Amino acid sequence: MARNSRHFKILEIIAERPIETQEELASELNASGFKVTQATVSRDIKELGLIKINDRGRQRYVKGTEKDKHFSSNIANIYRNAVLSITSAQNLVIIKTVPGGASTVGMNIDRLEKNEVLGCVAGDDTVLVVTPTNDSAADIAEKLREML
Repeated sequence: MARNSRHFKILEIIAERPIETQEELASELNASGFKVTQATVSRDIKELGLIKINDRGRQRYVKGTEKDKHFSSNIANIYRNAVLSITSAQNLVIIKTVPGGASTVGMNIDRLEKNEVLGCVAGDDTVLVVTPTNDSAADIAEKLREML
């Protein structure tokens, strides 16, 4: 029962104010009467399917949507650690990765199920994403940056 109450409180906290770190969330929970450690908060974040998004230049936790389920926390960490840069040029998005990281990043882009992605090709350290329009390339590039 305590876990369910804690999960409910976490969702309430992240809905009310931006929470950037696990430590900040643990502090808020402790202030609300839930005695937790950072490790407990980390497990809760995984169980709740929380993801970090970029909100006006700051990171914050939000509840992942159905479309985000495929992007588990482990894969998200791999993505964040592999991607070096994301740029768009006309209807293309070019993603530079660490050496050997492009195939994993490309696989995750294929799983996004975004209608704006026609397909992608991954080399060793570069992924080329093809979109139908220049605007859709800019949109996809922004969405991919938000996942970092």
